[in-house]
This record gives sequence, C-alpha cells and structure tokens, in this order.
Amino acid sequence: MRLFPWGKPARRDIRRHPRVQPVRIDLSPLRQRVAKPHGPILLMYGFAALIIVGTLLLMLPFSTATGRPAPFLDAFFIATSAVTVTGLTVVNMGTYWSPFGQVVVLLLVQAGGLGFMSMSTIMLLLAGRRITLGERLALREALGEYAVGGIIRLLRRVAYVSFLIEAVGAAILYVQFSKDFPGVEGVWKALFHSVSAFNNAGFDILPGNTSFVIYNGNLLVMGTLAVLIMLGGISYTVIADFVKTRNLTRMSLDSRLVVTISILLWVMGAVVILLAEFTNPSTLGNLPPGLKLANAMFQSVAPRTAGFASVDIGKLRDFTLFFTCGLMFVGGASGSTAGGIKANTLGVLLASVWSSMRGRSHVEAFGRELPEDVMSRALAVVVLSLGLVFSTILLLSLTESHSFIRVLFEAFSAFGTVGLSTGITPDLSLLGRLIIISMMFVGRLGPLTLALSLAQREEAKSIRFAQERIKIG
Repeated sequence: MRLFPWGKPARRDIRRHPRVQPVRIDLSPLRQRVAKPHGPILLMYGFAALIIVGTLLLMLPFSTATGRPAPFLDAFFIATSAVTVTGLTVVNMGTYWSPFGQVVVLLLVQAGGLGFMSMSTIMLLLAGRRITLGERLALREALGEYAVGGIIRLLRRVAYVSFLIEAVGAAILYVQFSKDFPGVEGVWKALFHSVSAFNNAGFDILPGNTSFVIYNGNLLVMGTLAVLIMLGGISYTVIADFVKTRNLTRMSLDSRLVVTISILLWVMGAVVILLAEFTNPSTLGNLPPGLKLANAMFQSVAPRTAGFASVDIGKLRDFTLFFTCGLMFVGGASGSTAGGIKANTLGVLLASVWSSMRGRSHVEAFGRELPEDVMSRALAVVVLSLGLVFSTILLLSLTESHSFIRVLFEAFSAFGTVGLSTGITPDLSLLGRLIIISMMFVGRLGPLTLALSLAQREEAKSIRFAQERIKIG
C-alpha cells in the first residue's frame, strides 16, 4: 500500500512486442487509371460531342428543305464546320437546309464560338448547380485567362457582352434586310449573319451562294459585318481592357500586342489587296475608287477569320490568294472566336526578332520583358502548325486534281477556321473531305490545346543542363 501519492511507483513488467513493419502499396497505376482528363483533353471531348450531336440533328429528315435525310458525310462536314466556326460548306446553306436545320447550324456556331466549357457552365449555372474547382480550371483555360478567382463573373460578362453585340448587329443588319426579305425572313437573316459574323463563322444563307458579293456596294452591311468580325476576333478581355483604360499605353502587354498586330495586319492587308486587285475586272476593277478601298478593307478583315467575301474568291489573282493564306494562318486573338496561331503568338515572335536585331539578350516588348517559356510556347505553336498545314497540303495535292494554289488556299482556310474557298470545297473527294474535316477540328483546338498542354508540363527550373552555343545563319 502506498502511503503517499507522490511516492515512487512500483516497477512494471515491460514486455517487448514485435515491431509491426509497414506495408507499402503502390497506387500509382490505380491513380493513372482513374485520373480525370485535364482541361485541354476535356475541351477536345466537348467539341467532339457537340459535333456528333450536331451531325445527328442535321441528319433528321426535317433538317433539309427536301424532307430527305442528309447524307452522313455532308451532315458531319457541316456540323464540324459549324462547331469549329469555320464556314466551309459542301452544300448551299440557304436552300439545302430547312429553317430547323439552319437553327441547328446557328446553335452549333454559337456554342463553338463561346466554347464548349463556357456553354456547359452556363447551363450548369442556369440549373443552379455549384461549379467545382476542376470545372473552373477548365473554364479558365477555355477563356484564355490566368486567374481562377472571379472566372464565373467573367463568364457571365462574356456571355452578356456577346449576346448584346450580336443583338445590336442584327438590329443594324435588319435595316437593310427588311427591305430585301419580307417579314420574319428578314429578321432571321439579320440574326443569323450577325451571330455568324461575331463568332467568325462565315456561314451565309443569302440567295445565290455567293456570300456577300451582292452587297459589295452597301457600306452599311459591309461595315456592320466588319465591326462584328473585328470585335469577335480580338477577344472580350481586350475589349474590356480598352473600355477600362481607354488608352492604348495603359493597357496590358497582351492587349497592346493584340491591338498593334491586328491594326498592322488590317492596314497592310487592305493596301496589298487594293494594289493587287485594283485592275482585276473580276474583283475590284469595275468598282468606283471608294468602293474599291472599302472592299479591300473588308477582304483584309474577313480572312481573320470570318470567311465572308465581298468579291469572288475564286477569281482573285494567285498573288492575292497566297497573301490571304498568311492572314488566315495568323487569325485573331487568344481567347476569341477566331482561329489561327493567334495575333498574340505572332507578336511574341516579332518581338523576339526585333530584340535579336537590336542585340538584346532578352525579349522585350513595349518596355516589358517576356518570359522564356512564353517564347518557347509561341515557337512550338508556329512550327507545329506549319508542319500540320504543309502535311495537309501534300495530302490534298495527292487526292485532288485542282491547281496547287487552290489546294493551298483550302488547307490554310481549314486550319485557320476561316471558311473562305475558291469554290473547290463541294468538289472534294471523299478522302479530301475527311482531310478537311480533320484539319478544321485540329485547327480550332490544336494551337489552344498545344499551348495549354505545354503550360501544364513545366519542368522544375532547379535542374538545368550545361549551355552550348549553336551556329545560326
């Protein structure tokens, strides 16, 4: 018995138990199997699903004006062209499709323009469902943004501004279309072409299947379409940045690059096309001087990347066709409805060339230094895009009997999701159509997916190899 509670405790019998060894289980294969697709892959799945749904809807008997189901390849081609906002077509859009079919095409264009992730998130918000972090990250990538915070508010603003611009554009176009088309038809044509122009799709449902050649003397229609194309091609973030600052020098570096490159290409394109086609009687030659300048400016804006035409593209001179291929390859801005390698990418490469010519060891633009990883991504996008286009040109040269310049133009138009054509699209062979379909899909998602994938695979910067110089030039 212990007399005091603070006394020395009795010694206990301590028994040794065998030590339990931990068992290590490798779960990495399991993690790889259940891993969810990341943003770029999710975007590809989403656009592919939209194309499949659009194809099935366009194959319904009441989607065509004749009441007969559209052939699978024709429906597949149009659905891909609409979702990728390209505008290439193998049928007469105004006479082949019924009003229901035209509505399906317009909805596919709208979904493809805003982006699958944007449209799906809008539907989730309308259903009252909470947006997860993974969905916010994928949405951030689809919109071309860097920050996750406030991405839903940004999406709402993008949708509101897009629908507002399309509505205003439709109202202005209706002023002219109400005189040319009776009743509801004028309203529908104004809305269809406003949505098609802002989303840089290039589809038209005008009679004659000659795009806007019949309006090449109407400055109201051409000016409205040009403004819609430009607004859709420079992205919402650039528009918002300009509205906020109202000064080019105070805008972000990304916005300043987009605006500078866009203005440069618009002006240079108008001058080159005006000089090249000034005496061509099949395009600008028979127009008054003022309309020559207006149509040259319109044809400078449209290849980036709307696909509308105020002159017969098939009658342009080879020099003009080749120059237009360059405009189509560049396209619009990142995060916009346009395709191509993007004006941002071209701006980064030009800044690199200018810095090298000035003997600078770092790439600079507008008083800012560009990170090395941005240069690497821009170079990768351009090189791989050129390789893809050239491969497509070689394949089309083997499968098609058209002249080389027309095949070249078709390949660049499909990659840049432009929709301009010299008239050979309906005459393409089965294999040629499949090649163009693949090119439109890759052209819409390829540069974006590649850039996002490169951004996600940044290696640790603490490990670097020894440097060694290479002879250049």
